Amino acid sequence: MIHNALSKKEIVEILKNNGLESGMIVEVHCSLSSLGYVIGGAQTLVDALMEVVGYHGTILMAMQSSQNTEPTTWKNPPVESELAAKIRENMPAFHRKESDVFNMGAVAENFRRREGVVISSHPSCAFAAWGKYAKFLCNHQSLHFALSEESATARLVELKASVLLMGVDYDCCTCMHLAEYRSDVRPIIMQGAAVEQKGARIWKQYLDFALDSSDFIPIGRLMEKNNLVHLFTLGDSTCRLFEAETAVNVAERYFKQTNISRYYQTTKLEGE
Repeated sequence: MIHNALSKKEIVEILKNNGLESGMIVEVHCSLSSLGYVIGGAQTLVDALMEVVGYHGTILMAMQSSQNTEPTTWKNPPVESELAAKIRENMPAFHRKESDVFNMGAVAENFRRREGVVISSHPSCAFAAWGKYAKFLCNHQSLHFALSEESATARLVELKASVLLMGVDYDCCTCMHLAEYRSDVRPIIMQGAAVEQKGARIWKQYLDFALDSSDFIPIGRLMEKNNLVHLFTLGDSTCRLFEAETAVNVAERYFKQTNISRYYQTTKLEGE
């Protein structure tokens, strides 16, 4: 039984009343199901975001193709080692509009199909953007170290952008990966993806860090403790709005002060 229903008008009003505004540059991550029943689903939510921000603002969403990666690094689920070669040989080459994106949600999938959306070229860690700075955010993304300085994560910091998490936790915040690169807390691994090169499909290897977004959750709680996050309710979900630069700086300081990536000593930061 549906007891409540969110309309586009209601979503627009709630977003405006909680800090989202015309001309804003914002990285968005959303779990549509966590909001409860939205009339019109993902289409309505994307329409509302575009209406509030406007084309002279910019919306960015991650378009990560997690299955177009080195299969021996998979964890959820892992793959039997004897199947790795078969997967590498048969994975379709990355295409901006055709390739599947996994676990990114209905909102991101609807967003990337919209007129005027620009999608970056990375085969595993692409971004989609719409609005004034869409091309600037997605024009160049390095194959190696995909979420570092030559990616939309660093451009968001430069542009003083915001991050909006809708019904998801901080481990979904893509821009915070920039702190992992800047603090150099992760081991370097060999990654790979299927790409199209000179008309032929090939498996391309590249270097990256062994990124771990689970560390972002205690960092986010620390931000909340220090009143660096605006929390509000939309439907059945908790939403979080904060500055991308603040998140990256707090995460970078966290990694450097703990000097570890998996075990936490947050008492060093609690007095800040």
